[in-house]
Amino acid sequence: MYRVDIGMDLGTSKVSIYMRDKGIVINQPSVVAYEVKSKKIIAVGSKAKKMIGKTDESIVVERPIQKGVISQYSLAERMIRAFVKNALRKRRIFGRPNICVTIPMNISEVERNAVLDAVEKLGARGRQLLVTPVAAAIGSGVDVMEASGHMVVDIGGGTTEIAIISAGDVAIGESLKFGGDDFTEELSRYVRRKYNVLLGDLSAEDAKIEVGSVLPRKNDITYEVKGRNLMNGLPTRVELSANETVEAFSELANRIADKVLQIIDKADPELVSDVTEEGILLSGGGSLIYGMEKLLAERTGLRISPSNEPLNVIAAGAGMAGEYISYIEEEKRQNDLDD
Repeated sequence: MYRVDIGMDLGTSKVSIYMRDKGIVINQPSVVAYEVKSKKIIAVGSKAKKMIGKTDESIVVERPIQKGVISQYSLAERMIRAFVKNALRKRRIFGRPNICVTIPMNISEVERNAVLDAVEKLGARGRQLLVTPVAAAIGSGVDVMEASGHMVVDIGGGTTEIAIISAGDVAIGESLKFGGDDFTEELSRYVRRKYNVLLGDLSAEDAKIEVGSVLPRKNDITYEVKGRNLMNGLPTRVELSANETVEAFSELANRIADKVLQIIDKADPELVSDVTEEGILLSGGGSLIYGMEKLLAERTGLRISPSNEPLNVIAAGAGMAGEYISYIEEEKRQNDLDD
């Protein structure tokens, strides 16, 4: 069986790394801070994220991965190298490692090659790419090689992956170009529109985590957000309630539910029968928004099974994908022989 030494989830908002026999060893924001003139990397991960909106013009803080794909190759390569180097310190792997990296469905060949090239520069012995829904299923203990339909909805930072998996492949699916970060942006827009207050990215994200909801709460809660009053330019505070955020999130949440229903409607009846019996696996950081599980259950009429570790299940699936990779390679060999 093919052995994966390192499984990696290169997400828009975070990078998670799973190491064989060790589990998740890295879970860091996919953020890089560097000096403009020298291009020297100052910080990556959590340290870089804390610098967002707090640096002068000599330092730039950026996310080199957008919508699940590498948008700034050089920055992404150096960020990945720093994370992998840190991971390898936690457990020594002799020789060059086999690395499996997750990618969104339907990305272009150029985007796939960018990921492969970045991994190659790490000195990897073997490079494998695995689509996010399959990784989520494997990480959740699903036998993706059986001829049975398994539906996955993964709400990541920059993309939402919706797919039905059967017999080791995605039978039908679609990648939506929005995710948890877009919910944060919608919340920021809502506060600006309603209160004339401009929120920083980190403040909006904190508010989303603390009170963000896609369904009304019976017992409403509030969270104080700090921003800049656009009328007078002065610092101000807003008491934001959870039930207010439902309005901010409604369009995106319903687009996800609508797409789930569309995928089910287009799927083969036998696959739909399997999904009806087994329900839907829900993963990704966006799945943690209050009411997401219930909203999808109400809209689809199906049982929703949230992942035990929604933030890490993708990287774990990549790290546990050795048997799956062997299966796919054998299938490819057989097809080549038949041809």
